[in-house]
Amino acid sequence: MDLCGRSTVICYTIMRYMPNTPRSVSHQVFEILLSLADGPRHGYAIILDIQERTRGETRLTASTLYAALKRLLETGLVTEVAAGGETSDPRRRYYKITAAGVAAGRAEAARLDALTRAARAKRWLPVRRVES
Repeated sequence: MDLCGRSTVICYTIMRYMPNTPRSVSHQVFEILLSLADGPRHGYAIILDIQERTRGETRLTASTLYAALKRLLETGLVTEVAAGGETSDPRRRYYKITAAGVAAGRAEAARLDALTRAARAKRWLPVRRVES
């Protein structure tokens, strides 16, 4: 949950007294960052990748995707790049994850991992057995 989206006072307090505390990202933004981890993609390719990777559980509309991409561009987590290669379409806009985007994605992955470990400790999820 993004605390800064819920309360301006909480956000101000966190950012003022704990400036290095990473903010969590939404589920859709995390999926977009994961999609771009493999390399630059245009919007429709991002939508298809997310739909395929999540087996249809996460479906982004074009308006949701482009609103999220606009915020990601403004915050520097994603950058727009020129179309390159023989298979690219010059009419499309291509997006690439930045170093800050990778850091945000990794921070969110670590947060989700900690939540998963806590859920396993409470037996909400089965304990995974490591095969040797």
